Amino acid sequence: SARFDENHPYYALARETARQIGGAGFTIMTGGGPGIMEAANRGARDVGGRSIGLNIKLPFDQRLNDHVETGIVFDYFFVRKVMFVKYACGFVGLPGGFGTLDEIFEAITLKQTGKMPDFPVVLYGRSFWEGLLEWLSREPLQHGMISTEDLGLLHVADSADEVVERIGEHYLAYQRKAARDEAA
Repeated sequence: SARFDENHPYYALARETARQIGGAGFTIMTGGGPGIMEAANRGARDVGGRSIGLNIKLPFDQRLNDHVETGIVFDYFFVRKVMFVKYACGFVGLPGGFGTLDEIFEAITLKQTGKMPDFPVVLYGRSFWEGLLEWLSREPLQHGMISTEDLGLLHVADSADEVVERIGEHYLAYQRKAARDEAA
């Protein structure tokens, strides 16, 4: 969400999560704007990690936050989402609004259809996401619109440690597979 300042608890949560992910050697890539995006870019910079912002031109003032090391500004959301998918090795869905939901559902749709590499999509904060997850289980799943396996495309974490562990485990498995494939 772009709507929180540094006094909001979600800002602190995003900053700490990015510190830990950045401290584990991963680059932090956000929408580059204010709020939680700023917090994540700031957390990366706190630990000397890479901080990338993929910003979007909007009808109201949206600028790159001061904690972005490398920034790119896009005219269209779909191009920006392609860049997120192309360069990511994991998605972390922190509490947010329609933009966050759009990006999370885009990632799981691309995973579901095999159109992007299999990497983790982690929703941080069970209490924030549980209503959505309950609805997915109650409506689309019960009506056969998605499968139980599709729900498995999302992981829920309640700590920055869990987020880092999920992304790290997946990345190590990916590296091992790539080494095996190269050796074969």
